[in-house]
Amino acid sequence: MCGRYAITSSPEAIRALFRYGEMPNFPPRHNVAPTQPVPVVRLFEGARQFVLMRWGLIPAWVKDPRGFSLLINARGESVTEKPAFRNAMKRRRCLLPADGFFEWQAAGGGPKRPFYIRRRGGGPIAFGGLWEAWMGPNGEELETVCIVTTTANATLRPIHDRMPLILPPEAFDPWLDPATEAATATALIAPAPDDLLEAWEVSTAVNRTANDSPDLLAPVETAAPAEAPAAVPPEPAAKRAATGARRAARPKPDPGQGSLF
Repeated sequence: MCGRYAITSSPEAIRALFRYGEMPNFPPRHNVAPTQPVPVVRLFEGARQFVLMRWGLIPAWVKDPRGFSLLINARGESVTEKPAFRNAMKRRRCLLPADGFFEWQAAGGGPKRPFYIRRRGGGPIAFGGLWEAWMGPNGEELETVCIVTTTANATLRPIHDRMPLILPPEAFDPWLDPATEAATATALIAPAPDDLLEAWEVSTAVNRTANDSPDLLAPVETAAPAEAPAAVPPEPAAKRAATGARRAARPKPDPGQGSLF
């Protein structure tokens, strides 16, 4: 699955890859989490469009989202069959800009170990996604999105058995175009090439969604918190008394003289 990811490239670099007309300016994000607004690229009136959507798909037929499970991922093997994804796979496919993502490795019954995965050498990538527009009973509208996943490639397999669908630039047009048959688009769902990605272990600080800093992407060896300064031993009582006596004997400053302290 894909439950957290990062967007760290400049808005200009992301716009150059996805070629949308808008010119958004947004800060880097190092710990994107479900239910947050995320950048999405879709096709609108024949052109690529940059929009923000909530991460966590709500199908149009849902009556009350409060009682509906959060759908942050869609398994690529069943997107044309599952009612929650079937219509979106036919008409509302999209791309999600990212620079990398996190996966957690099971550690033999102990706490799971987080890893950060990115393109070798860095740079933006594109997740394949599905989006929906949900209309509430009072006319409110909410656009939501989920990330399509597939089986892990050789790089990811030791960490997790799933990975987000990562589409190359030449697949952007057929994936985005609703005229592309769902069966044809489904053929694009495959693991990323084994040599595309690199991965390293990171600090468990990423487990907390409130944390969002470049330190979250650092290898675990350098992500450890700095050591606390050594405690200063207390002065002996006799020494403290002597120090206090010396201070008391000092002349008082002239009241007419200004002081910076």
